[in-house]
Amino acid sequence: MSPTFDAFIGFYPTADLAATHDFYVGTLGLTLVRDQGTCHIYAVAGGGFLGFCERGSVALPPSVVLTLVIDDVDGVYERLMAAGVTAETAPKHHAEYGIYHFYAQGPNGERVEVQRFKTPLVRS
Repeated sequence: MSPTFDAFIGFYPTADLAATHDFYVGTLGLTLVRDQGTCHIYAVAGGGFLGFCERGSVALPPSVVLTLVIDDVDGVYERLMAAGVTAETAPKHHAEYGIYHFYAQGPNGERVEVQRFKTPLVRS
């Protein structure tokens, strides 16, 4: 029998936990669910979480993409633009993947993708 996991946490390094917190809570509106001093864990959806831990000097590879799925892609885009966040493009449709999305720059060099699926994801 396969195990049933309670949650998923993706942990990422940061050189500036305060700036990371400001971006993910203050700008994106995520909720801090656990403050472990040098690590913060934020709720994103269902049983999913993002964790950031201070690790001094950090250079994330450009291939790191954190994708947040939401119906109001345009609203999040406007919120990020008002906060002075850099986006690669305005939201657009991507026919091959059946999504509407954009990429923004996170405080640690990560690409933050905000997207909506044409057909919602369903757990089986």
